[in-house]
Amino acid sequence: MIAEEDMIVASQPGSLKLTINSPTQLWIEDGGGRRMGIHPIWLRERCQDTQSMDLLTGQRLQDPSDLDLDLSYAALSETEPGRLHVRFSDGHEADFAAGEILAEAALPPGENDVPAVETWTGALEHLPRAQWRANPSDADLMSWVKLFLRFGFIVFSGVPSEHHAVLEVALAFGFARETNFGTVFDVRSIPNATDLAYTPVKLEPHTDNPYRSPVPGVQLLHCLANETSGGLSTLVDGYAVGEALRARDPEAFRILSTTAVRFRYRDKVTELVASAPPIELDVNGRVKTIHFSPRLDFVPLLPPDELTAYYRARRVFDHLLRTPEFEIRFLLNAGDLVMFDNCRLLHGRTGFDPREGLRHLQGCYIDIDGPRSLYRVLRRSLAAQI
Repeated sequence: MIAEEDMIVASQPGSLKLTINSPTQLWIEDGGGRRMGIHPIWLRERCQDTQSMDLLTGQRLQDPSDLDLDLSYAALSETEPGRLHVRFSDGHEADFAAGEILAEAALPPGENDVPAVETWTGALEHLPRAQWRANPSDADLMSWVKLFLRFGFIVFSGVPSEHHAVLEVALAFGFARETNFGTVFDVRSIPNATDLAYTPVKLEPHTDNPYRSPVPGVQLLHCLANETSGGLSTLVDGYAVGEALRARDPEAFRILSTTAVRFRYRDKVTELVASAPPIELDVNGRVKTIHFSPRLDFVPLLPPDELTAYYRARRVFDHLLRTPEFEIRFLLNAGDLVMFDNCRLLHGRTGFDPREGLRHLQGCYIDIDGPRSLYRVLRRSLAAQI
């Protein structure tokens, strides 16, 4: 329990509290009454005064590894509501906004300060859709990027059916990433295709480019024409399927999250190889990235019993990915564009007959940190406008 002499500097409703326990002790307490001292070096390396930080770049002027490991608090005081003044044992003094300390402390290891992921299944009733506008406002961009970060995808309508219009949308969210397929690539049925995407065959749920390191984080696909009765786009939330697998078949989940698989792509001028587990976990043990493309994966030569267990686990996972329980299908018409998280979502399409007419999509990639950066910048910008 907090002693009567403790001073609550700041709190978040129902969650964290920052308290001065004594002139030289700073504590953080969660909603369950658990308390933890705030290490002086942790706070010292977050000083934002001109002696500690270049205020233009936000980069430190001192290497925090050079700080005395025995650094301590010499004095703590609340100068005004929500403002903390600290004097450290090395003589340095700094002021802090208590709310910013709480916000930083609330982030678990590996967490992003962006909208929480909202997993979904094949029962998703309404796709996250938006009407594309050239020169969007900050409010437009914020509404779009929030939908994308929550659901892992967004479908735009009204994108001009013009070559390379996909780049205009991509550059609103990040920077285009060039690959051996070019900055912009065409997805249509062609003779002597070097990739199954350029054929009319059905494509099962997969992630793109698992043979790259790093893999492209976000893919955009813009429909220029769809004159066929087939060719429906499909999406699956890999996070939802991964957690379903963990709950239903823990051993299959363990195998797929600990077995590194080699992915390979090659043509006349390119040969790309990368290894990763089909289900990659973050430092908190949660599903972070899906690496799954069963037409490109090569599991190492493990002992026969281990391979039998792996093949069984892959089969269970793959079959879950292909069930209506998790897969959604929708038609992209000319002017529609889907942008999706290639580290989270698996995509595919139904087969189509190219004799019925043209099906032509243009695509490009950006990195996943683009939308996350955009969200943070917009949050700052919109807050300044209030």
